[in-house]
Amino acid sequence: MSEPLRLESPAGREVTRFVERMSGQLLCECYQCAKCAAGCPLARAVDLSSQQILRALQLGQADLALDSRALWLCVGCQTCVTRCPCEVDLPRVMDALRAWALASGRTAAQREVTTFHRVFLKTVQMAGRVYEVGLIGGYNLLSGHLLGSFDLGWPMLRRGKIRPLPVRVRARAEVAAIFERAERVRARQARAAREAAGEAAR
Repeated sequence: MSEPLRLESPAGREVTRFVERMSGQLLCECYQCAKCAAGCPLARAVDLSSQQILRALQLGQADLALDSRALWLCVGCQTCVTRCPCEVDLPRVMDALRAWALASGRTAAQREVTTFHRVFLKTVQMAGRVYEVGLIGGYNLLSGHLLGSFDLGWPMLRRGKIRPLPVRVRARAEVAAIFERAERVRARQARAAREAAGEAAR
């Protein structure tokens, strides 16, 4: 006789509790009206819609949400929040899920997104503002798309739309302080996620 289907796992419940604690949202308030998904500008690009992400978490099936492309493609545009009759802030839920995924060393379903994110922030950290040439070069190198957007970069460089060398801002100390605060928040989130994952494994 086959094993009965388990809709919930201890690890899934732990992820759900972590997401609720970090995001400040009550996932049970979503009653699957699908207004969020109907208005999502990225609906055609994702494998799971926004209400499906929430339903997976409600059922304790966190792996479905953590392994989805939607988790990394969500841009936090707030369209879903403005349409939600219960005011569930889905971008905050997505942020908490991504924090769990990164802290637990989970491979992102859209690796290019995390690569772009890291390179973008590194250029801002170094120069105080985005350095377009460094961003394009670093992303192409780390993502494996060595000649990606090359046909667009050269005309922009020739017309002075982007600069070959980084322009450093004067308020670099303030920018550095922002990154230090963000790193403390990230470390706190990572520690909380690791502790929650450890509890789920016991």
